[in-house]
Amino acid sequence: MQNKNHINVWILITLYFLSGMTSLAYEVLWVKLLAVQFGVSIFAAVITVVAFMAGLGAGSLFGARLARNFVMPLLYFGILEIIIGLFSLVVPSVFSSIDPFLSGLFVNSSVFLWYTIYLGAATCILFVPAFLMGLGFPVILNVIRHTPISLGKIYGVNTVGGATGALLPLILLPAFGWLTSLRLVVFTSLLLGVTAIILAYKYRKKETADPPSQTEAHKFNLRTLTIYAGIGAVALMLEIGWTRLFGMVFLRTEYVIAIILAVFLTGVGVGSLIARHLKGEKWFTLMPVLASGFSILSLWLLPFISAWLDKVEFYSFADALLVHGGIIAAITFPVTLVFGAWLPLLNAKLAVDHSGGAWLYGANSVGAALGALLAGFVMIPVIGTMATLCVAALLCFVLGMAWSENRKAWSFLILLIAAAVPVLNMPSVANLQPSTYANSRDIYLFEDALSITHVVEKNDGQRMLLSDLQRMDASTDPASVAVQKNQARLPVVLHPDPKSILFLGLGTGISAAGSLGIPALQRTAVEISRGAITASKTFFNTVNNDIAEQMHVVHDDAKRFLINNPDKFDVIVGDLFHPDLVGRSTLLSTQQFQRVYDHLNEDGVFVQWVALNQFDIESLNIVLRTFKRVFKNSVLFVDAFRIALVGIRGNEINADKIMKHLGQLAADDLKSLTGGEGGWTWLGRFWGEIQVDNDGLIQDEWRPQIEFHLPRIRYHEDFSLVKMLSYLLSVRPHLNTAATQLAIPEKSFSEFERSYIATELAYRAWLALFNDNASEEMRLFKLAYQANRQDRWVGFVLADRMYASLELNKQSMNERDALQAILKVRDDHPQALLAMWQLEEKAGNTQAALRYKTRLKAIDPLNIVFRKSS
Repeated sequence: MQNKNHINVWILITLYFLSGMTSLAYEVLWVKLLAVQFGVSIFAAVITVVAFMAGLGAGSLFGARLARNFVMPLLYFGILEIIIGLFSLVVPSVFSSIDPFLSGLFVNSSVFLWYTIYLGAATCILFVPAFLMGLGFPVILNVIRHTPISLGKIYGVNTVGGATGALLPLILLPAFGWLTSLRLVVFTSLLLGVTAIILAYKYRKKETADPPSQTEAHKFNLRTLTIYAGIGAVALMLEIGWTRLFGMVFLRTEYVIAIILAVFLTGVGVGSLIARHLKGEKWFTLMPVLASGFSILSLWLLPFISAWLDKVEFYSFADALLVHGGIIAAITFPVTLVFGAWLPLLNAKLAVDHSGGAWLYGANSVGAALGALLAGFVMIPVIGTMATLCVAALLCFVLGMAWSENRKAWSFLILLIAAAVPVLNMPSVANLQPSTYANSRDIYLFEDALSITHVVEKNDGQRMLLSDLQRMDASTDPASVAVQKNQARLPVVLHPDPKSILFLGLGTGISAAGSLGIPALQRTAVEISRGAITASKTFFNTVNNDIAEQMHVVHDDAKRFLINNPDKFDVIVGDLFHPDLVGRSTLLSTQQFQRVYDHLNEDGVFVQWVALNQFDIESLNIVLRTFKRVFKNSVLFVDAFRIALVGIRGNEINADKIMKHLGQLAADDLKSLTGGEGGWTWLGRFWGEIQVDNDGLIQDEWRPQIEFHLPRIRYHEDFSLVKMLSYLLSVRPHLNTAATQLAIPEKSFSEFERSYIATELAYRAWLALFNDNASEEMRLFKLAYQANRQDRWVGFVLADRMYASLELNKQSMNERDALQAILKVRDDHPQALLAMWQLEEKAGNTQAALRYKTRLKAIDPLNIVFRKSS
């Protein structure tokens, strides 16, 4: 029976569970804070982990010397919790204070130096509360020294609490925003601290401090602590590597990152809880074998898991999370169980009391901080994620065997090395996603601290740029090239006299090439991925017209560039990206839009592109409302299945001024700038002023919405192009209203009318297509073509249908006449040009064949046929 003078063990367990929960909630919130500061969430995560683990380790080591002197340790534990909460409350103010100073001090520094400086500053700030958290571990061990609670149980409960805390911000952030979420966690810390203080006085009794243990001092020599610190380093190297790989395969959303952290901590906690059932020296041999073996096995399983996920469909968000979490748990749980069990088992092996665990915990945490730093900023950029995980796995075995008495078990190292060698390199994209990228080969791979960049080449010669296996139409096939170039064409067309342009994102460089119709335009691009910069210059230069040689490319984060660079521009283009990926949604926030607004010249134009298939109506309205909050004068344009949010600083769009400017261009420049579609086609894609209610949700850096909303809605019935197109058609203004908003001159009304109607007919045709009404689709596309034959998308739909019928009816049709009919609809139709080239070559018409070949090469230079014919 529990002594009435001693606190109930379940109360102690609950207190330390809540302490672990608040600690990890703070860590995740700090990651979000630094992601807002940096604009790069993965980098922020590594910095936070380094500061957090270093503080925990230093605090635990420091507390191991002092905790025995505390007569009422629960009182000190409560005081620590209160101080942690109060300090955490002022952390945002501290960062806000130093940010302008650091930004001004290092305004012209490289992005690497900037991150290094901020790493030091952030570590110093976050080290303080983490140090206090670490100090709490030996204090709580002192509390339980006269209770039946084991070291393994208290450590395990705290870690499982941490897993809960890692998931907590997923609920708090979208509901309350960052600052209120922080305050709620701080309130929990303060309540926890006050409760601990009350309990300390309620159950106080006279007791003396324990004398220092000579046995403990002898056991915890530098070798022991160093080896266990190495185990901590290995654990974090594995965690960061797994986060990198699983985030790539599962989509790096806020939810997946939280699940990885929660599963990792749960495994450690459960391992610690079951450690008391593991008896005998054999476990000190089995543990390094199991941890190392399963770590390497995870790399062998990666392509199989990724390939399965590439073809499987989930029908609910809950199912997707359950499967993702289950896969992560199945792969990592055996390893994390070992890491959790190591502390209590080693503490028991060394025959020291509870407080001795503080020395091990402290050394392990300090090692973890070093491991995170080494993996994130040195090993992954130098040797890659797969090799980093292999090195970590082998180090785990070598270090773990230090406490094994079975010398023969060292022979397993040979087997582990043999198993690691085949998985040292990243699997090919074709192996990771065979359904999506079958018959492709990797021609470029680049890893840095931020992302994994691939360039893959398909068997038809076309190339794609992938960032963490994600593609945003970054392909060299002619249709994708047109989409990318149009991202620059529209904003340059809308400005009556552009002199300078800024691209927030470079990617392949193809988008920037869309601005080449203005030869004297001063071009600047800011790109955070060094791999993308290299790829644009090396693997896409044939398609992007060597655009990198005709512009200033800045390797930096878009947010930092806008904060530090004083230059202003006539046109700014926001590139397409996955808005629900970690760290990306801040580019659609009020703060980011305001930064862009401040960098526009008077009458400047900003266009932010978003993909319709990535949004539901509610989330799109969040973005539109956010944009409207900053750009009071804002309108929408469309281009196929992309929508352009257009903000103007100054006067409204004036069609007459736009057409006069285009009329001054040389014929070739005009064709290049408008993609051969003419200025009226682009004005016909006008979709009216942004009309949203002002009282709804907005995307704020400190109260994010879409990164939590979009992953959930992806499996909902509202997430469909049918609903999105229906909604857009319902809000498009009447022709006369649109003409008034664009100030269309009366003399040009008929030209605008044809383009405007053609665009609407095309969208109604696509809606018919998605509703499986093929006859209505073709009727509407034919009407759209009659209205505006210059519209690329309308013409290509008809040309594609004609080509498909040609393939089906070759025996009954004159092939030459049919191909020429297709080329009358679209003279840049790649398949028809190729067929005509081959047809004329076969007929011996060399000059005609050369003309078709030249035309095809101009629009599709990487087509594999040119390699075969050379």
